[in-house]
Amino acid sequence: MIAKRSMLNIGIGLLSQAVTIALSFFIPRLIMLNYGSEANGLVASITQIIAYLALLEAGVGAASIQALYRPIGQGDRSKINEILAATSVYYKQTGIYYFVAVLLIAGVYPFVVHSGFDAATVMLIVCLSGLGGAVNYYLQGKFRVLLIAEGKNYIESSVVTIANVVNSAVRILLLLQGANIIAVQAVYLVIVLLQIAVYRIYIRRHYRWIDLSRKPDFEAISQKNSALIHELSYLIFRNTDIIVLSLFTNLKVVSLYVLYNMIFNAVDNLVLMLSGSVRFALGQNFFDNKPKFMRIFNLYETYYMAFIFATISVVYVMVLPFMSLYTAGVTDQNYIDYTLPLLFAVSKLLINARSPVDSVIDVAGHFKNTQGRSILESAINLVCSVGFVLMFGIYGVLMGTIAALLYRSIDMILYANGRLLERSPWFTLRKWGINGALFASVVVLDRHIDLPVHSYGSFFLWGIAVAVVLFPVYFAAVSAVEREVFVELAGLVRSKLGRFLPGGKRVVRQP
Repeated sequence: MIAKRSMLNIGIGLLSQAVTIALSFFIPRLIMLNYGSEANGLVASITQIIAYLALLEAGVGAASIQALYRPIGQGDRSKINEILAATSVYYKQTGIYYFVAVLLIAGVYPFVVHSGFDAATVMLIVCLSGLGGAVNYYLQGKFRVLLIAEGKNYIESSVVTIANVVNSAVRILLLLQGANIIAVQAVYLVIVLLQIAVYRIYIRRHYRWIDLSRKPDFEAISQKNSALIHELSYLIFRNTDIIVLSLFTNLKVVSLYVLYNMIFNAVDNLVLMLSGSVRFALGQNFFDNKPKFMRIFNLYETYYMAFIFATISVVYVMVLPFMSLYTAGVTDQNYIDYTLPLLFAVSKLLINARSPVDSVIDVAGHFKNTQGRSILESAINLVCSVGFVLMFGIYGVLMGTIAALLYRSIDMILYANGRLLERSPWFTLRKWGINGALFASVVVLDRHIDLPVHSYGSFFLWGIAVAVVLFPVYFAAVSAVEREVFVELAGLVRSKLGRFLPGGKRVVRQP
């Protein structure tokens, strides 16, 4: 069941990401062409500010998921209901706080950031971008937590994919018709409300046993405040750069950052999908089946890290050719920059390749033990980003992020391996070493190769060619270094394929 759900999560998640990425690239370009780079920067900066409101529920969500792993693994529905009852109380409070916060932001933002749009327009954009989240948390946040803890991420991916297709299609049509930017943003709110209705229908049909009237088990999610610190750190890395650039530069610079970030964020979203597809399996085995947990983790860490380095390497090589095609016809800002791709790639490698050890800390529930480290990481990022942006402009915010990530990534590797996995950090560090050396080689080679990309057709062909070369190289390199993990993977593949071969017998693996 766990393997089946993991495969469903990965398969549907990949489809969801492919569709979302393909559609999301159209909208910023159309906004720039119809309303200018300032409008693109405005929408992006508002979106990032609204994203901070997720902090209102972040601690509860993370703590509840962690608390649900064990009772779900044991089939204890009574305990699940008690945890969900406590979670529901906090999510209802979150919905109210979220609503008030959106109204406050709408009243303040137009007078803090100069955008070239009138205050009423900016206020409406803020409200339309944020109110859906308030309703979402109030009505169905606790059910999403349950689905994630059960490993049913594929349900969310399916709903989100359909919603994104409809949302993007309608917005693109409105933009092509030259509709008002307020009407374009209003589509998002309507789609969010429809999405919530779909979730409610699914839960009523498949979870009739849920009883939120049970006595809430607040103790089970008592680490919510410590979990909040960790979620705050992650949100800072995803969103602070745009806020700092909005305050210390201008919206055209924000637009430049947003376009590069949009491309590399596709990797972030892919990482969230992959880690979420496996994390429930780690969580349900960490406490009750440690040998199985270690097998799953070693496979996950080794090949997940190779996948991340290979993916970001391909993105790094192809980002400038894509940017040349994507911004053709946009004349109010130069979008070709040879330094930004490397800074973005390094920051994304640092934050995404550490996800396996981050998962161990989460499933073990060590939120409180490591909250001081997360606070320090956030402080380094904020201080360095503000300081560097004054000296280096757009490069400064990325340099600040990299400085903080270097500290925290090393700390996570040492903590997870030493305290939770009870092994030498060398097991993780050598994987960083081999993948890092390959990435450095890609950077050097890329400086001496100029791909002849002159159309989207040639872009996709060259992208496929680069991926076909780089992915096998990364996977072969880590397999050569991690021979025991490779043997484990080969045995797992044989056991799965054996069921489909004539006379094949399924290999029963020992727990």
